Amino acid sequence: MSLLTMIRVMSEGLGKTCAIFFLTLIFSLPLGMIIALMRMSKNAVISKITQFVVSVLRGTPLMLQLLAVTYGPYYLFGLTVSRNKLIPVVIAFAINYAAYFSEIYRGGIESISVGQYEAATILGYSKAQTFIRIIMPQVVRRILPSVTNEIVTLVKDTSIAFTVSYQEMFTIGKQIANSQTSFTPFIVAGVFYYAFNAIVGFVMGRIEKSMSYYKQ
Repeated sequence: MSLLTMIRVMSEGLGKTCAIFFLTLIFSLPLGMIIALMRMSKNAVISKITQFVVSVLRGTPLMLQLLAVTYGPYYLFGLTVSRNKLIPVVIAFAINYAAYFSEIYRGGIESISVGQYEAATILGYSKAQTFIRIIMPQVVRRILPSVTNEIVTLVKDTSIAFTVSYQEMFTIGKQIANSQTSFTPFIVAGVFYYAFNAIVGFVMGRIEKSMSYYKQ
């Protein structure tokens, strides 16, 4: 197989890699905020349960969670494994990354001084208005580097989908490497991932620069 043919075949799986990436972000970013707020709840029961769940998600391999979501329903309840592997893959990725994002959010929110909340109250802002208009813009600016790091990691983690035979780019590259007895597909995959992360880094850098107004 020529190099150009190899690139063309692997690029067909790039769309599925992008699907995992973007769907994970769409679901995990807002879910992470919900989890962060639950973790910071004044209700001790909700806070402790959320803390335990987050610790489990962060303390166990994503690969294990992916296998559990994909095949767990079959082994536990005898349910048929979904033919569309993208569904369990996105569920596992979104839940896992939401746990990491939640801790980033929590750290950002707790870094805001109490004085800003008090000042907002004096100015007549409600709790919701204070959070949305004053706190969140500053939190987003402070957590962007950490969020960017997680997003870069997500790009590379999409390759873990090969464990459930989802035909994303790395899976296809691995199949070609086995059939051709060649390491070239892995090099091609590495170039793809590097280029993808270069784009992510550029976009996130622009976003961070645009929010420099909130830098303290």
